[in-house]
Amino acid sequence: MPGEEAWLVGEWRSNDERKYYLSNLPPDATLKVLAAAIKARWVCEQAHPQMKEELGLDHFEGRSWHGLHRHALMTMIAYAFLQHHRLQTAKREKKDATSSSWAT
Repeated sequence: MPGEEAWLVGEWRSNDERKYYLSNLPPDATLKVLAAAIKARWVCEQAHPQMKEELGLDHFEGRSWHGLHRHALMTMIAYAFLQHHRLQTAKREKKDATSSSWAT
């Protein structure tokens, strides 16, 4: 990235908090694409601590790269399964709440 053009994106939140992001997206990238890339990073940053706290990503005590790789892969698979289950449950609850509000 040194010597190439980059985007410096500033975000000024309603609570006067300011955040800055550096991106190497192409010059013709739209603001919507930039915002999507910035917000996608937040999801990744939230996933890592959840995998450590809830699924034991940090509990590996093996001695090989292959063992660590398998442990991390199985943790990510479990995380993906749990996220899918959480989203399906939330979708069902939202659907039930909407249908019950129409019935009254």
